[in-house]
Amino acid sequence: MARITAGVTTSHVPAIGAAIDLGKTEEDYWKPVFAGYEWTKKWADENPPDVVVLCYNDHGSAMSLQMIPTFALGIADRFQPCDEGYGPRPIPVVEGHPDLAVHIAQSLILDEFDITMMNELDVDHGLTVPLSLVYGNRAAWPTKVIPLAVNVVTYPQPTGNRCFNLGKAIRRAVESYPEDLNVQVWGTGGMSHQIQGARAGLINKEWDHAFVERLLNDPADLAKVPHIEYLREAGAEGIELIMWLIMRGALGDKARELHRFYHVPASNTAVGHLVWEPAA
Repeated sequence: MARITAGVTTSHVPAIGAAIDLGKTEEDYWKPVFAGYEWTKKWADENPPDVVVLCYNDHGSAMSLQMIPTFALGIADRFQPCDEGYGPRPIPVVEGHPDLAVHIAQSLILDEFDITMMNELDVDHGLTVPLSLVYGNRAAWPTKVIPLAVNVVTYPQPTGNRCFNLGKAIRRAVESYPEDLNVQVWGTGGMSHQIQGARAGLINKEWDHAFVERLLNDPADLAKVPHIEYLREAGAEGIELIMWLIMRGALGDKARELHRFYHVPASNTAVGHLVWEPAA
């Protein structure tokens, strides 16, 4: 039986990817950001998953206002890094796990979650920056990846409760897969930030820390938080944090914290990073 062994969350700031690609990780501005992932890199080498279900949002790269699925699951063999305007990142192609991906899609649909299945999907920084932060520079990623793109870009976005329940459904789907696989679920995006308008540059440290505590200890209550609170307290792009609820739902009722990191700022974003495991 496949099993979910860990959950990871991290911000997916595009400038972080550029700093890695341009060799700026030791510069004074960036060094504290990357220091927060050193523990995780060691842990990742010691606890390699077979597959990562990686929740992220497309930033107008593979999708556009012409087509915005609420939840889109990549079921292809491989996913190319896309060109976000300055050429594709110089990183490995992302290898998928079609058998498990199709099984998850079938299970979710029968569990009454409407899932768009993507046989072709180029992936942007929302997915590739987390891989770079956890695994560093590699000739090939050490795990298969199933992309799960979530619409947090334009209204109406799914509710936090919908995302939390989706995580629970992903857990059921994984556990019903007959092959013995070690699966991790990653939630990306956030934390508080806003990149446009009168409140551009907004960061709310207190709200961010409170969010993590609620995510760990009372996720069912956190799942009830309406979109307007994310927008008001965490900025327009803070809504990305609902993807962390997918990770939390996948871990089960109780979770144990292995690592927590928070840094302000990285390109006008509050960077948050967690490594948790199921407690039961």
